[in-house]
Amino acid sequence: MSSYSLEQAASLRNKVIAMFFMIIIVPFLLFAYYAHIKSVEGISNANASFSMDYMLQSKKNMDRYLNQLNEQINGIIGNPKFQLLMEQSMTPKRDESSFISGMMLLLDQSKSQVDAFRVRVFPIKPYDHPMYINTLDEQKGFENSSWFKAAQKTVTPTWHLFMPEESTYFRPMLSKIKRFTGLHDQIPRGIVITDLTEDQLKPYLSPSKRLEGQRMFLLTRSGYVLYDSADNEQAGKLIRSKPLVESIAGSTQKAETLTIDGEKQLVTYVRLDTEPWMLVSTTPLEQLTHPIQEMDKVLVLFLIIYLICCIGVVIYITLYFTHPLHRLVRSMRKLESGEFQFVLPPSVRRDEIGWLYRGFNNMTGKIQQLLEQTTQAERTKKELEFQVLSHQINPHFLYNTLESIRWKAEYHNMTDISEMVSSLGNLLRLSLNQGKEITTVSREIEQVKAYVRIEQARLGSQVRFLISIDEEVLHAPFLRLLLQPLVENAIHHGIRSNPDRGKIMLTGRREGLDIVIELNDNGQGIPETVLQELTLPEAKDAPAGSGGGAAVATKRRGVGLRNVNDRLKLYFGDAYTLQIESRAGVGTRIVLRHPIMEPQEERA
Repeated sequence: MSSYSLEQAASLRNKVIAMFFMIIIVPFLLFAYYAHIKSVEGISNANASFSMDYMLQSKKNMDRYLNQLNEQINGIIGNPKFQLLMEQSMTPKRDESSFISGMMLLLDQSKSQVDAFRVRVFPIKPYDHPMYINTLDEQKGFENSSWFKAAQKTVTPTWHLFMPEESTYFRPMLSKIKRFTGLHDQIPRGIVITDLTEDQLKPYLSPSKRLEGQRMFLLTRSGYVLYDSADNEQAGKLIRSKPLVESIAGSTQKAETLTIDGEKQLVTYVRLDTEPWMLVSTTPLEQLTHPIQEMDKVLVLFLIIYLICCIGVVIYITLYFTHPLHRLVRSMRKLESGEFQFVLPPSVRRDEIGWLYRGFNNMTGKIQQLLEQTTQAERTKKELEFQVLSHQINPHFLYNTLESIRWKAEYHNMTDISEMVSSLGNLLRLSLNQGKEITTVSREIEQVKAYVRIEQARLGSQVRFLISIDEEVLHAPFLRLLLQPLVENAIHHGIRSNPDRGKIMLTGRREGLDIVIELNDNGQGIPETVLQELTLPEAKDAPAGSGGGAAVATKRRGVGLRNVNDRLKLYFGDAYTLQIESRAGVGTRIVLRHPIMEPQEERA
């Protein structure tokens, strides 16, 4: 448990609430719960005993009916006229019409002999008797069904629940299927099917009608519903209670409380003797506890009134005493975590709590003023630093360019001076960017191209400079004067000594929420001392002497990269710095990451 949770548990408000519940409410609730449980237990036991007696009687009646039905079916099979008809039906020269009329007459007579909805008789090979099958008005293709094929192969009677979609009857129908042979041989003659509807099963499988919601089921041992007293609602489905299925799989009779369809019910079940079926009775537990509901209502009403009075006292103490203190504690925790932009509601109380509120608000107000002053000073300092870093690049490059123009005009008198001046004008225009710090990637590329044209004129040879920028980032907002210093560094310190073989490649793409610009050259590489200098705070000017000149040269060589790196950090944070990979004699790879900026993020 955290320290904050322990402190909350030890607060005055929680102690008062806990005292009321532990001393007054909890004992009353325990007594009421114990009385209710014992009442429900007594009523459930009494009903379980009565239900078990009723189920045992229903079991005897159902077993007696199934035995009687089996004898009635055997009586039909043993009828000599029936056997003669079935024997003649198997001869090649049979009279189909005579067989149909004789069989229909026997089946009509069996209605008074068999306590069932109907009796159906099928030859062992139905496709040899198409006229007879059409007379029965059976569904087409029944001879290919699994239940019929199984009946053809076994002499053991089976049961099958015919649902409306697989029979011509509109209600679920439980049928006994039995293959029979001749009386004096073992040759299969046919299959007799005895159909039982809910009208035949209802007299034996009806609930006691004592309680509303009581139901009876006829289930297999796996929980498959053969009959449901509630209008056969669940017939052909698994009973919706996994605990009940597990219980009937391991016991022959039992009474217990289980959950069915999300409702607690008193369940009583017994196993039949004649078939491996379970006779199950379910009664909602709510109906059993109905006699004690009136007493529970009075008890609940009294408890509600009692709770309201107790809660009223707790609310009064909480609102007037502990809640103001708790709010003050939360505010102090916010203050400790560095959150100062809030005030407590004004208090007109003249007691100690009121004095605490007013003193706390005065203190937070003074802290906010000091923080605002500090923030403004820091912002002003960073803006000044940014301006200084931004303007360190322009004079140096401008002087070099003007000197190159003068040198070209004085010594070579070449006509490309106008081109250099034009490129310089474009370069200065793009660099100044109307005083705005944010430009676009495409304008930065134009500035780099102008700079490269000037350098080509200065060097007197073409610099192989390749640009590949994805179209989707060309018009994205971009901090100005980031790419030109990188290209300048690549030309002056990378390929200047061998411009004919040197090559610079500038690529740009989008990665997630960033623009990634990558600059590669095959020049001399950046010395390790310069790379280390880029990661350290800028050193002060070295003193005059033998070592000062080398330090100044190193510093000047890395000024462009350092300025770009520092501007990225000042503007976007430490996560956006240059990534430099360089090997002597192989070349340099510089990766610049710049966040995707929305138009409203652009700052002048």
